[in-house]
Amino acid sequence: MTLKIGIAGARGLSTIIGFKSIPDVEIVALCDINEDVLVRASKEFHIPKTYRVFEDMLETDIDAVVIATPMQCHVPQAIAALEAGKHVLSEVTAGVTIDELWWLIEWVEKYKKVYMMAENYCYIPENQLIKNMVDKGLFGEVYFGEGEYLHNIKNLAVYPNGKTSWRKFWQLGKRGNFYPTHSLGPVMKWFEGDHVKYVMCLGTGWHTSKEFRQEDTSITLCQLESGKLIKLRLDCISERPHNMAYYSLQGTNGCYEAPRGMGDDHKIWLKGMDKNTDEAKWRPLKDFYDYLPERYKNVTEEQKKAGHWEGDFFIVQDFVDAVLKGVKPAIDVYEACEWTAVGLLSELSAMNNGKVIEMPRFTKNLSNRDKVIKL
Repeated sequence: MTLKIGIAGARGLSTIIGFKSIPDVEIVALCDINEDVLVRASKEFHIPKTYRVFEDMLETDIDAVVIATPMQCHVPQAIAALEAGKHVLSEVTAGVTIDELWWLIEWVEKYKKVYMMAENYCYIPENQLIKNMVDKGLFGEVYFGEGEYLHNIKNLAVYPNGKTSWRKFWQLGKRGNFYPTHSLGPVMKWFEGDHVKYVMCLGTGWHTSKEFRQEDTSITLCQLESGKLIKLRLDCISERPHNMAYYSLQGTNGCYEAPRGMGDDHKIWLKGMDKNTDEAKWRPLKDFYDYLPERYKNVTEEQKKAGHWEGDFFIVQDFVDAVLKGVKPAIDVYEACEWTAVGLLSELSAMNNGKVIEMPRFTKNLSNRDKVIKL
């Protein structure tokens, strides 16, 4: 059996190397509203069929779709794909409203197709290495983590043709952490099995570009059901160098920090490395690369070219395995909705002076009575 893939949105072209590296998988269709993109990409990547209407692509014999369209399209297109009997690999975020998240879960449960969120920052090699070390107990009990996404995107509020971009509204037109999953996802994987219980968010106000509703910087705190804490910083406004993948982790036996810039590198310290914390000195994380998962040690040069620090290859591999082998999706619909909801609740918190908002529990077979936000 050959698994036939259709891609919706030019951003999804980043998955091509991954799909082409896997036997019995074929990209047969590409959908985009931009005719020039369709013609150019279909020729470059030898994709036989092109569509400008998503529903037209769904009527073909493809088995699965990659949804890489603007974020406000993700849930409507995922629902349509699931109803058409297709498996779904969706870009982040999962949706743009809490109601959409409930609809998405209902449709995944109803049609029993694979849904996986393509949060490729979970697949950064160092994040996978830290997860492996956490699982092996090297940090002791972990209780605090951080994630930051610092990426000035003000120039993306307008398309090259001068028209207003969707990002003006669905990203820079919102308060709170509109884009939490890159920062939150890897840290949540380090706290495997735990869930966000409470969300609170405060912003700095408007100083750099007051034409946007998004504040210069927003800080979101997530308290987990275990009582442990995650801190997220989002800054897509400030004039500063980008740093889109900063993380830290603290446990009872040690800690980890990602690079900050200016020659900084991934670094780690574990209890016992020095006589005491007064003499503690960071060690380079590269000294612990033996803890990388085996598939990262054996990655080919071609697979590395998939992008996002090799993440775009491994995320495709996990999606294909979920479809063909029946294994649990690496980031299933319940995780996707919980991580996405952090952003939606952070907006509500920021608009209410940092009010603590309780996270609804995204799990199987909930009644309508349970699908609420508690204020």
